[in-house]
Amino acid sequence: MTDFGEKNFLRDNVRFEAGGERVALRVSFSTMAVNALLAVFKLFAGIYAHSGAMVSDAAHSASDVLSTVVVIIGVRVSGQAPDENHQYGHERFESVAALLLSVMLALVGLGIGVLGTRKVLGVTSGELAAPGLIALFAAAVSIVIKEAMYWYTRHAAKKIHSGVLMADAWHHRSDAMSSVGSFVGVLGARMGYPVLDPVVSVVICCFIVKVAVDIFVDAVRKMTDEACDPETIDRIEALISAQEGVLGLDRLYTRRFGERIFVDVEIRADGDLSLRESHAIAELVHDHIEEEFPSVKHCMVHVNPSDRKRDTISM
Repeated sequence: MTDFGEKNFLRDNVRFEAGGERVALRVSFSTMAVNALLAVFKLFAGIYAHSGAMVSDAAHSASDVLSTVVVIIGVRVSGQAPDENHQYGHERFESVAALLLSVMLALVGLGIGVLGTRKVLGVTSGELAAPGLIALFAAAVSIVIKEAMYWYTRHAAKKIHSGVLMADAWHHRSDAMSSVGSFVGVLGARMGYPVLDPVVSVVICCFIVKVAVDIFVDAVRKMTDEACDPETIDRIEALISAQEGVLGLDRLYTRRFGERIFVDVEIRADGDLSLRESHAIAELVHDHIEEEFPSVKHCMVHVNPSDRKRDTISM
């Protein structure tokens, strides 16, 4: 079994993780500051305009500040170098953070849904006063800002392959949709249809809970040694088979470790080669896999001896 992990593993992963951590922290601190300001603005608008929907929306934005704190903690912990107790690294802590975020997102969605359902069952046209225009303006501003934050965070998450950052992006999207509900509710109330607010809230609840479930399932898969998707496995197999000196591929195992991938390979090489020559072939396979697939954290290559003449005839 040939393991090239020690030198390349430390060098490549420190560079990968440090760069990803910087991006994630920059995005998280930026969005946390915006959420804090947005929560204060929406709270002021809700109180001043007598809009319960806007006050609830402000609370939602405040919860985003807490969720971003969870993201920051998850990113910092997952980016730590391997230690004696976690010799394969800490990437799975990011999945743990994503699980926590999914639960928080589901609770927010269910809270919106329960409140909306109660209002639908009990509201009458005379129970709600028409909110002021500033509540409508605050909702519109929130929609634009939160949607922009969703795309900003989503872009960074896809760039560094961060599940917890992607979960936070969807948290921003849920807040944008909550603001859409607030906008419709305030507008409906001003037009004499206050029941629109809770009806839209129930619809938003279903969407938020669906997103939370998707995030939860994805995080669980990354924590249970799930193999890579078939397309990635096919690309790895093709890359291995194309390397000089490789006579065949006996076995290929992959497993997801948080946002990274571990690869175990068994190849066949000419049994008459020296140990040094066989090692060079294995190193070639290892280096090409890690160069072609940056998300590969570690690659182990085992070389099985093969009779070249027999393999040539069988091919």
